[in-house]
Amino acid sequence: MSPDLDNPIQTQMAVALFKSPFGSREYHGTNRTEGKLTGRRRVFVQTETGCVLGMELDRSDNANTVKRRLQLALNFPTEESSLTFGDTVLKNDLSAVRNDSPLLLRRNVIHRSSSTPCLSPTGSDIQQKDQSGPIEVLGHSNSFAKTKQLVKEIIKAMNNGVDPLPVHSGLGGAYYFRNIRNESVAIVKPTDEEPFAPNNPKCFVGKALGQPGLKRTVRVGETGYREVTAYLLDYDHFANVPPTALVKITHSIFNVNGVNGNKPPSKKLVSKIASFQQFIQHDFDASDHGTSNFPVSAMHRIGILDIRILNTDRHAGNLLVRKLDGVERFGQVELIPIDHGLCLPESLEDPYFEWIHWPQASIPFSDDELQYIENLDPIQDSEMLRRELPMIREACLRVLVLCTIFLKEAAAYGLFLADIGEMMSREFHNGKEEPSELEAICIEARRLIAEDMTPKAEADVQEFQFDIDYEDGGSDLNPKLAFEDFMADFGFGGVNAFTPLSKLEETIEEEEENEGEELEKEFTGDPVLERISTISKPSMSLKNTNLSEKSHKFPKFSGAKPDYCYLASSSSGHGTANELLPTSVSFVKLADMNEEEWEMFLEKLQKLLYPAFAKRKFLTIGQKQRQRLGTSCQF
Repeated sequence: MSPDLDNPIQTQMAVALFKSPFGSREYHGTNRTEGKLTGRRRVFVQTETGCVLGMELDRSDNANTVKRRLQLALNFPTEESSLTFGDTVLKNDLSAVRNDSPLLLRRNVIHRSSSTPCLSPTGSDIQQKDQSGPIEVLGHSNSFAKTKQLVKEIIKAMNNGVDPLPVHSGLGGAYYFRNIRNESVAIVKPTDEEPFAPNNPKCFVGKALGQPGLKRTVRVGETGYREVTAYLLDYDHFANVPPTALVKITHSIFNVNGVNGNKPPSKKLVSKIASFQQFIQHDFDASDHGTSNFPVSAMHRIGILDIRILNTDRHAGNLLVRKLDGVERFGQVELIPIDHGLCLPESLEDPYFEWIHWPQASIPFSDDELQYIENLDPIQDSEMLRRELPMIREACLRVLVLCTIFLKEAAAYGLFLADIGEMMSREFHNGKEEPSELEAICIEARRLIAEDMTPKAEADVQEFQFDIDYEDGGSDLNPKLAFEDFMADFGFGGVNAFTPLSKLEETIEEEEENEGEELEKEFTGDPVLERISTISKPSMSLKNTNLSEKSHKFPKFSGAKPDYCYLASSSSGHGTANELLPTSVSFVKLADMNEEEWEMFLEKLQKLLYPAFAKRKFLTIGQKQRQRLGTSCQF
């Protein structure tokens, strides 16, 4: 096996060892190849155009064997193609592939359109090769018990003629599956029907599975994995994420695009890899009502999850609200977070937290919440995800580790949820996107690593620069200069960017003792604080992009496909799909560090966090009268 060097986003292995300089906790990681399985296994092979075939693997099987079976079963060309398993290109050794794992066959050189029709196994001879049932749960975790119960109900309904219904809202393909009483009990989202995927039913097509998608750091066909990840990380149902699993599912309702996006003339059974989530009956979403009456604990718990998984699309529309008292007026409610497909990007991104301006976010954590945060172990989380979702990319796990450590340290320091969210969010100044406070700290940590690893003779004449990953090219924005400007603005000026921790803490203590009226006078007219309090972060939620259901120019879908489509590579007058999406800038990459650098990075990071937390807490004290403007209203 070898790393997938042709992937558009490069990844490496995740955490090996991290010792906290401020505590006794040690973070230990494991190599993905540990615990190899060598017995007979069942896998589901998916082509980059969405075709899926289940097959049994023996010890003697290799990647070429799998390709030959796929070619015979689906009449699919496999020459000049690679069989991948997450980050890894599979060759002769398939021992790391676990039972019920989805594999992806990717062509090294694409000779034809990615909208080539999916030739799913429909013939009698082919069906003998794929003996899986109509719905197969991928994975054997006890967390999937509720999902397996729902699967039984749905299969019973399907056998009695109860068919699923398509979901007409949103950008991707989704379907309500029902029980014998015609009640919707699950929502299924096929991976090959995501936005820009080859079989998207709403004309957002043009990319193959595995290529950068709606966000450059989230690949097409991998949002379903992230839906399951959010559920698995929601220990004890703390944030109320509905039960979610990855499934291989077969039905004739699923969409298959033909050449040039045209649908085949007849509907046949089609097998898909999809996310399967319990459908929760609800009364409205958070955008339909004022947010001030939402329970503080529910909002905090969702915010804690969003911080851990670096949710880049937490808008009011994916917070469902269910009334608990049954009265018509707005009374006791329950919040249900859904749509986590854009969490855990492969590098630090600009998150979108709708709740960041809600008043509940400025209320301190409760003792129970602090205890929950303290008990979080990002390395155990990573190990669990490797077991349950072995195809997840290591770069995503590094983001999880980094954000969880940041949350734990910030909460222990006494910061509020709003403060933590603001430190992770970027701002725009003079028309330019600037690194968040967390990204600035990470940039400085990487600079310190470079200094440590550069010989002193060369250090005097060399300066470490960081790459910026843009969608289509470079920029004149230098993250090092941005970091220096940022540190200067926040009081960490000077040649070395940071004042010594001891001196900073002494300064903070002295200034906090005199907070009262003198503090208020001191902060009046301060240009830095005025800038922080008056800048309104523009919405980067995908709900507000030109592609969203409420703003794009398509009519609402009622089952019929429009005559025109957005193609990711289109040159039509409507512009390309990439032009319609917000530009994504990567100031900090985590995956390009080797294990030694990653360990050093985490150590440097923790040393740099405390001055930043101290400054943030000091600024919060000086902004006691700060007003938080809500962003949930739809204008």
